[in-house]
Amino acid sequence: MNTGSCIGISSMKPCRDILILGRNSSIFGCPLVKNGHSAEYNSSKSQLKLYCLIKTNCFNSSKVLGFRSVIDPNRRVFGGSGSNWGQSKVLFADRVKKNGSFGSVIANVASNIRNNSNSVGPRLPENSFEKIYIQGGFNVKPLIIERIEEGRDEAIGKDDEGKVNDGTNGDIDQFSSEAEVSEPFLGIHVSEVEKEAWKLLRGAIVNYCGNPVGTVAATDPADKQPLNYDQVFIRDFVPSALAFLLNGEGEIVKNFLLHTLQLQSWEKTVDCYSPGQGLMPASFKVRTVPLEGRDGEFEDVLDPDFGESAIGRVAPVDSGLWWIILLRAYGRITGDYTLQERVDVQTGISLILNLCLTDGFDMFPTLLVTDGSCMIDRRMGIHGHPLEIQALFYSALRCSREMLTVNDSTKNLVVAINNRLSALSFHMREYYWVDLKKMNEIYRYKTEEYSSDAVNKFNIYPDQIPGWLVDWIPDSGGYFIGNLQPAHMDFRFFTLGNLWSVVSSLSTGKQSEGILNLIEEKWDDLVAQMPLKICYPALEHDEWRIVTGGDPKNTPWSYHNGGSWPTLMWQFTLACIKMGRPELARKAVGLAEQRLPSDEWPEYYDTRHGRLIGKQARLQQTWTIAGYLTSKMLLRKPEMASMLWWNEDYEVLEKCVCGLKSGRRKCSRIDAKSRV
Repeated sequence: MNTGSCIGISSMKPCRDILILGRNSSIFGCPLVKNGHSAEYNSSKSQLKLYCLIKTNCFNSSKVLGFRSVIDPNRRVFGGSGSNWGQSKVLFADRVKKNGSFGSVIANVASNIRNNSNSVGPRLPENSFEKIYIQGGFNVKPLIIERIEEGRDEAIGKDDEGKVNDGTNGDIDQFSSEAEVSEPFLGIHVSEVEKEAWKLLRGAIVNYCGNPVGTVAATDPADKQPLNYDQVFIRDFVPSALAFLLNGEGEIVKNFLLHTLQLQSWEKTVDCYSPGQGLMPASFKVRTVPLEGRDGEFEDVLDPDFGESAIGRVAPVDSGLWWIILLRAYGRITGDYTLQERVDVQTGISLILNLCLTDGFDMFPTLLVTDGSCMIDRRMGIHGHPLEIQALFYSALRCSREMLTVNDSTKNLVVAINNRLSALSFHMREYYWVDLKKMNEIYRYKTEEYSSDAVNKFNIYPDQIPGWLVDWIPDSGGYFIGNLQPAHMDFRFFTLGNLWSVVSSLSTGKQSEGILNLIEEKWDDLVAQMPLKICYPALEHDEWRIVTGGDPKNTPWSYHNGGSWPTLMWQFTLACIKMGRPELARKAVGLAEQRLPSDEWPEYYDTRHGRLIGKQARLQQTWTIAGYLTSKMLLRKPEMASMLWWNEDYEVLEKCVCGLKSGRRKCSRIDAKSRV
């Protein structure tokens, strides 16, 4: 049978009873067939198997609700078994309106999660969480059902007038491309461009077992070879998720978070080698396959890609970081914090952090990664410690510190997070920042300094300063460079990393102002006729051939090599609102709004000023559409933006671990207080 065809719940003892009432009862959003034939219990193997069967129009009323029980404020468990984790009970209750009867399925569940290797804390106890098996040997965590209600009105949480109460209980039909487009923030006029964008965004939605779980990368009707653009990318879905959340539609985001969590730590391999536990996939695809031995019956299967099918076969470093960031955004916007309190979600956060915080050979607090491990997913000379990953890493650490439940199994992890935040913020602010003052300092660096008191700690040779930078950097602005390694500074301006440094407060208040000052001063270079350049300047001539390997898609001023990406608007908008300069964002969004609809919402633009649609750009690119919608809604309701950014963390500033001795230069962590 195909992978993902059934879910088995391991138990220490056979279930004493299983009672399923109601012909149309449903579990995991999938109707059970008559007489409960799709639920099989094998007492000898102590497993309950649930098949997700697909028939025409059979998914019309089911809903999965998250785990909500909290017995102790510092400990979340699945059932009312107190401290007896090994014998904990899970209740699957199925309300049946008919005759006012109720049915339930009660099973003893053994708590037996996979072992977690953690260099920053003790190994998690084996009997801490539920273990669920996907047939074929892949381990995933469960979608815990508190209750499943039959009947459409109950399932979608409508009030007396039949209106949806909130986004977390939205009707599945609203995600149909044929559905009427609802106006964000009711009572506010929505332009025709926005209505078109909403229609296209809804048309990109992917369903799994009858429920929306994400949006495909692009829906270009003329694309005969979609490659992986017909998949749901974690990175690409973030602006789509924010658009839905800001519009009061949280169900699709919740489903996405839970189902991608199920895919975490699959043992996918490249040349017989498995990646680290806790890795999140770059993308996944929903496939419908026939059930073996069951004529006319099908099942939905999630097929993830951990990099084994990607360009260059590089595992995504940013997927897990974006997942954590989106999880926080979901809770902040919807007010539903029960999702992040679930034990399986807490485990997922811990696994991602353990993977990122594992001790290794690297001496720096930044993450060491290869080319192609983030939004720039091709060879572009960003291997090492690229800014984009460090900004996302810093954000994910801050999110995790907010969301993690502190107990005996996580206290050491929380300590590691605090220490890393402190070291990372100092490292980035001190060594990645470049302005005119820092340029003069680098220009006069002494080299070959071996002592611990060295000023030029990375042995940077002044001749590395590129000629274009001397005249380009403004007097009143600055930015974080793209990369820093021994004897190497990548002075290119990378937009995503700099914007996200502002959003996350990785940069100080003064540095954040400097970044926006630079963008405004160099508007013709970084924004031009289509916001925004992914990096500046482009690699050209021999440098392009050497660094990119002669990549024909990354020719100068195209794609990742200086191309213009409209999806970056939402992050630019968020940064501008945070710094009290929304007029810059309005100017950029206005430029994009004039062209995107007529150009059919392309993925990226080419040329130095972004005048041409990218030569290989997909049309109706979903994150272009979602980036525009999210920007418009943030500008319309700027108070919502405060839920998505971070202010300066003074606790981090107090934890100085830089080891500077008295009498030397003042630590930037202390100096930062006067800059905020």
